[in-house]
Amino acid sequence: MKEAIKNTTLADRLLLLFLIAGSIAGTFIAGKAMSQGLNVTVEIDGKPSYTFPINIDRTITVSGPYGDSVIEIKDKKVHIRETHCPNKLCVKQGWISNGAIVCLPNKIVVIVGGNGNNPPEDIDAITG
Repeated sequence: MKEAIKNTTLADRLLLLFLIAGSIAGTFIAGKAMSQGLNVTVEIDGKPSYTFPINIDRTITVSGPYGDSVIEIKDKKVHIRETHCPNKLCVKQGWISNGAIVCLPNKIVVIVGGNGNNPPEDIDAITG
């Protein structure tokens, strides 16, 4: 390992720094590029079940195979407050203002996005 570090040139080190800086900048740019949605859509077992505006605070209880899950919308953010799935990764994800929270065992997906109109199915964030 020390041998490999000793054999690096100045160009290698500059390239590494450039790649690290580009990765960090890309993370911030991607976060800003994703606009905050106006709606929260709750999908149960792959089917859209509920759509709520994100600017109205509320608590929703939805049922899945493992039991009820409580979804909270507050201050233009959303999170899954409690659920009965085994590992509770969806609860640990915390509050989001864009993107999605997925509870695989309970087959519940909470998506923040959209402007009230159904987007075309063939356009996504990449091809957009």
